[in-house]
Amino acid sequence: MPMNVALGIEYDGGRFHGWQRQSHSPSVQSELEAALARVADQPVYTVAAGRTDAGVHATQQVASFASAKPRPLRAWRDGVNALTGPGVKVRWAQEVEAEFHARFSATARRYLYLYRIDGGPAPLCDPYAWRSPPLDADAMQRGAQGLLGEQDFTSFRAAGCQSKSPFRTVSRLRVRAVGGLVVLDIEANAFLLHMVRNIAGALSQVGRGERPVAWVGECLQAKDRALIGKTAPPQGLYLVDVTYPQSELPKGALPPLLAALGGLEQL
Repeated sequence: MPMNVALGIEYDGGRFHGWQRQSHSPSVQSELEAALARVADQPVYTVAAGRTDAGVHATQQVASFASAKPRPLRAWRDGVNALTGPGVKVRWAQEVEAEFHARFSATARRYLYLYRIDGGPAPLCDPYAWRSPPLDADAMQRGAQGLLGEQDFTSFRAAGCQSKSPFRTVSRLRVRAVGGLVVLDIEANAFLLHMVRNIAGALSQVGRGERPVAWVGECLQAKDRALIGKTAPPQGLYLVDVTYPQSELPKGALPPLLAALGGLEQL
């Protein structure tokens, strides 16, 4: 009988051209499926909770797949990890019910966006956060509150977004300073293309004092993408958790740059 497996995956987005399989560029999905196929001794096709863009990281991407050839769970983790490069690893593997689907069973996704505000170029940090001038995290927090709840996020939606509806429900949106970082913590039922990065870019303008706190809400109501300016770069963005109400899956993890600071349970 086929087994249905969920995987928790961590990856360095800077090494890949996004999650989704592509014919001419390295992707997380392609590398993962190649390793899974060798363990299963047959082709394996995965679905993910979210199709992260090029350069976007994950500490807890969730993918699922069905295999006609059952294997021990350690094979789906340790065996796959022995076959993938350093940019992508399986954190955990768990057998799930036949109806489980990594994308459609999920009820929420949580992302963190990291701004680094503690100085000049840093080769071990700059690929994993957006280097920024000083930011007023309290002003950003106040400006973010107008984005909570079910809203039309047309102003924060990339032009190439293929979603049929611009409405999304944001259940968590917090901004706080942690050491030399400012952290944007956002959770929603789903996200539009570049939605988090556009929110991060808009809030950075408030944090730098270039825009008033009320401006973010005004942009939302205007339903005009041109108002908010440039999209924040991808290296500061991390998929850190996915919610599945009917499944007992391991929880996500903080990005290493943030976890190293300690004392972050309130995030």
